[in-house]
Amino acid sequence: MTTPRYTPLAQSLPATVPFVGPETQERERGAPFIARLGANENVFGPSPKAIAAMQAEAAEIWKYGDAQSHDLRMALAAHHEASADNIMVGEGIDGLLGYLVRLLVTGGDHVVTSLGAYPTFNYHVAGFGGTLHTVPYRDDHEDPAALFAKATEVGAKLVYLANPDNPMGSWHKGADIVAALEHLPEGCLLLLDEAYVECAPEGTAAPVDINDTRVIRMRTFSKAYGMAGARVGYALAEAGLISAFNKVRNHFGMNRAAQAGALAALLDQDWLAHIQAEIVTARDRIARIATENGLVPLPSATNFVAIDCGQDGAFAKAVLDGLVDQGVFVRMPFAAPQNRCIRVSCGRAEDLEAFAKALPIALERAQVL
Repeated sequence: MTTPRYTPLAQSLPATVPFVGPETQERERGAPFIARLGANENVFGPSPKAIAAMQAEAAEIWKYGDAQSHDLRMALAAHHEASADNIMVGEGIDGLLGYLVRLLVTGGDHVVTSLGAYPTFNYHVAGFGGTLHTVPYRDDHEDPAALFAKATEVGAKLVYLANPDNPMGSWHKGADIVAALEHLPEGCLLLLDEAYVECAPEGTAAPVDINDTRVIRMRTFSKAYGMAGARVGYALAEAGLISAFNKVRNHFGMNRAAQAGALAALLDQDWLAHIQAEIVTARDRIARIATENGLVPLPSATNFVAIDCGQDGAFAKAVLDGLVDQGVFVRMPFAAPQNRCIRVSCGRAEDLEAFAKALPIALERAQVL
């Protein structure tokens, strides 16, 4: 019997996914979650105008989506005071990460990231044969100086930095990141993941010249805009790099409804301001719940809060398991010492009330293990 002739690289990779989704966990536990607070989704939802736009587009779904995402790119260009030639729309930041790594990384190429940072990026690097180098967090922040020093040491082609950071919620001033670029080695590209920047304080977005060939920034409609299921992200970079995506991207990967919804969401900045206020309120409530239970909430510029459980990763995992057993879905960092924390997404009052009821029980169970 013949079998597919996998490449040596494919044969060397594990058949895993970076995250186990909440639906998978619900099937395994045989019951739905009562509070979905683990995937950093925006439970407050997208703009009603975005929902209406997607509903209206349903009748036209027999058509392929615009391969250029023209209307959305033009609106994004106006929003960022840039040219549409500086913008690439893709299937969420995850899809764009895959395209960028495919463009830059092959067997033997070196890539740098933080130990414990976004694992989907690592997944793409492994999938194209790159060698991944990590540097530790510094005071629960990604460390640009250490990242760039490691890139210089190993001759990296690509450095990943998220600002604000997932999973810790920490952030740097955008101006500080721009200043640190002085130490980025020649021929190395900084991938600046700004998925959570709409949730962050003023001054967090890096004031990068759109034509600076050292940097590509990525944004998403999955977080503050509340459209995670639509899979819409975009990249901002020098026109030559943006054009290169056309060599490898799925040109019809963006469906019509998602494009229409993202456009309507972008144009409804009043709804975005409403969501930003909801996020602040929810972060404050999560912090109070943590403090009331003797735990330490970390400062956050995202739509989640990392909570220091005060012991090691095994204890934090026991707390997480205790929450999941009670129907409260949360996640945690996967690398020490950040894995002393659990990570709780912003939610509605009823979601956070369920978390508040479940947390002391989870803590009590974890203490006796």
